[in-house]
Amino acid sequence: MKRGLMILGIAAVALALGASETLPQGAGAPRPGAVESSPLPPPGAPPAAGRPAGRGDTLTQDPAPPISPGPQAPPAFAGGRPTLVPKPGDPLDVDEVVLPGKSAAVVSGVSTWTEGFADLKKALQTVEDELRKAGIAAAGRPLTVFTETDDSGFHYDAMVPIEQVPQGRANLTPEIRFGRTPEGKAYRFVHKGPYDEIDETYDTISTYLDAKGVIAKDAFLEEYVTDLTEANDDNTEVNIFVQPR
Repeated sequence: MKRGLMILGIAAVALALGASETLPQGAGAPRPGAVESSPLPPPGAPPAAGRPAGRGDTLTQDPAPPISPGPQAPPAFAGGRPTLVPKPGDPLDVDEVVLPGKSAAVVSGVSTWTEGFADLKKALQTVEDELRKAGIAAAGRPLTVFTETDDSGFHYDAMVPIEQVPQGRANLTPEIRFGRTPEGKAYRFVHKGPYDEIDETYDTISTYLDAKGVIAKDAFLEEYVTDLTEANDDNTEVNIFVQPR
């Protein structure tokens, strides 16, 4: 089942938000099954240790004065940006949080499930590049709001938060507009592991919401805590926010 379909199709009574819910212990992030009292199955493999290749490389020195390499393009998503909720999430916990709503540069698009990762990565990179050209600093982790889903694919808004919208401007480019990230009460789930295995986390989300009797809004949010590199990158971390009606 494709992500989002199980969330948007839930029919149950709404649940008032209360204290944070904790998933059963003894499990890794993306592989849990049910979220009731029985233990969850263990993960298939731990995330790869160490940082991505190419970061922290040092320059070599010859007998002549050191020669630095030519200019290199900055990474797609600069590190150190804050997430929407400052406190880090935990794959063993379901947090009930309040999304603050931030100004953002937004590009909308449509993709298939097969091409989804590549299309989202490209869309977010485009927003990053245009912000850089305009001299506008990004102020948060990139994110995607999935506005419609079906068996073949999805509609999305790819966003990069900024401090504030330039005065008197509604658009960054003809394709990229200014807007705001979702705000209000939400459930936060954490996916750690390859992005191409994220549907397993959504299966767990669906089971959890169904058990709690939560009706979700017709949209959900992915916030990319780590850079989008490859779909099979074990170090990928994504915050998934689902807002109740």
